[in-house]
Amino acid sequence: MGVWYRWMRSVRVVAGMRSARGWGAAALAVLAAPLSALAQDAPPVIGTATLPRDLSPWGMYLNADPVVKGVLIGLAVASFVTWTVWLAKTLELRTARGEVRRDLRVLNNSVTLAQAHDQLRDGDSPVSQLMRAAGQEIRLSANLRADGLKERIALQLERIEMAVSRKISRGTGVLATVGSTAPFVGLFGTVWGIMNSFIGISNAHTTNLAVVAPGIAQALLATAFGLVAAIPAVMIYNVLARQTAHYRAYLGDASAQVMRLVSRDLDRAKLPMTQAAE
Repeated sequence: MGVWYRWMRSVRVVAGMRSARGWGAAALAVLAAPLSALAQDAPPVIGTATLPRDLSPWGMYLNADPVVKGVLIGLAVASFVTWTVWLAKTLELRTARGEVRRDLRVLNNSVTLAQAHDQLRDGDSPVSQLMRAAGQEIRLSANLRADGLKERIALQLERIEMAVSRKISRGTGVLATVGSTAPFVGLFGTVWGIMNSFIGISNAHTTNLAVVAPGIAQALLATAFGLVAAIPAVMIYNVLARQTAHYRAYLGDASAQVMRLVSRDLDRAKLPMTQAAE
């Protein structure tokens, strides 16, 4: 009997172990079913080989959206135009100021208008134009009274000053345009690039930073280009505006010197008549 009892107990233990194993396998199968469903519904993993690895400015430009590329090209052209205008206008203003200063020394050393006219009549500088205009007005007013001669000469000189000032300021308006619009153009490229990044997130069904970062970097590059184009344009515009104002001041000094010589000649012409009347 004791042997039979021990054998039955061993059979029950083995059966219990088999039953426990069956329940464990069933539990594992139940738990594995949702996990497999989640694995099937999970978004596809984007390989790192498909993501842009070169985040240098040139690499970001090559991988950018066509609209962002157009914005970057436009801002690069605007920056090139800005520096071209700076170089051209700086050389032009330096040459023009040198000519006016040289002619001002001639006017300061001249005693009569005819003496200054003889030295400046063959030149093509603005001061030479002022001298020729004054001499022509004196010739045209030879048979008229001298009371309004200075006013007529002053009007002629004023018109020449305005024409020369407009000519020397030509081309600086593009700097104001670039300085005021380039940041907004860069901002447009940034908004467009970020919008494309969000569209890429939606299509990839993932918020992985590796997917978002390249598009945002390309978008911010447009803002950087806008600032690079705008800041020098504003600074160069202010510098050229000051230099142009100095040049206009030189022209005003030259006009004043011409009027001084005209007034001196007129008073010298009246002097013999006054002495004769006495």
